[in-house]
Amino acid sequence: MKIAWIGLGTMGEAMAGHLLDAGHELTVHNRTREREEALAARGAARAASPGEAARGAELVGLCVSDSPDVEAIILGAGGIAEGIEQGAVVLDCSTIAPDTSRRVAAELAERGAGAVDAPVSGGSEGARKGQLTAFVGGEDAHVAFARPALETFCRSITHLGGPGAGQAGKAVNQVLISGTYAALGEGLALGEREGLPLEALVEALGGGAAGSWILQNRSGNVINGSYPLGFKMELHLKDLKIALSEGDRLGLPMEVTRLVAEQAQRLVAAGYGGEDSSSLARVARGEIPS
Repeated sequence: MKIAWIGLGTMGEAMAGHLLDAGHELTVHNRTREREEALAARGAARAASPGEAARGAELVGLCVSDSPDVEAIILGAGGIAEGIEQGAVVLDCSTIAPDTSRRVAAELAERGAGAVDAPVSGGSEGARKGQLTAFVGGEDAHVAFARPALETFCRSITHLGGPGAGQAGKAVNQVLISGTYAALGEGLALGEREGLPLEALVEALGGGAAGSWILQNRSGNVINGSYPLGFKMELHLKDLKIALSEGDRLGLPMEVTRLVAEQAQRLVAAGYGGEDSSSLARVARGEIPS
């Protein structure tokens, strides 16, 4: 398949690399053009703009940070919509507001193109290993067309409904993991104050109802008091704001998520926005002023 890929950040570059490994013909573009060089050395073509990348592509994928970025890349000057072919499909793996995905899908439909929103979960590790989870929204035919590309970097692909449904599903995911990250920090902070051997405690917890991916893969961060990048706290906060906005629209109080978002906001304000989301343990340990 002839694929264009826009956005070569921590996750996007790895995802595009899997497309190359699977034998797809790939053209890439990134706002910081130097990020294109590694994939170009592996055989990808380079494009000067999203619109140029989209010309002749059957599928145009992107993975960027936020709703305004997606709108600009797809609908803005020099954007994907200017170059996209009739019948092509845009596969957006960014995590953005569901309303933005629905609006973009409607605009692309007017141009004869399809849209699939497929935000992913699994962090940078999942992207590198090709083991991401995709929450998918879009028309059946468009999702079926995009599935072979998704299969190169996802181990789980779940179609949840029409345009925007994938983003709504990802919002639920972020709500669930936000509470887990916060509870991990508080629980291990309590164990630490009690003088318990934390490694042994985590092993015991993992064998019971408290076991989770976050416990297994992020407890070491908390124990060591070091939070190397997996998923940035500032992006996690952005996602929680999307979820809270949806909750407000639907009349849900979402009190736990609101509390975690406030903690995340304090971390970002204190300069820790670039750390992994497990840095919520800084709040639990009293390292961040209230």
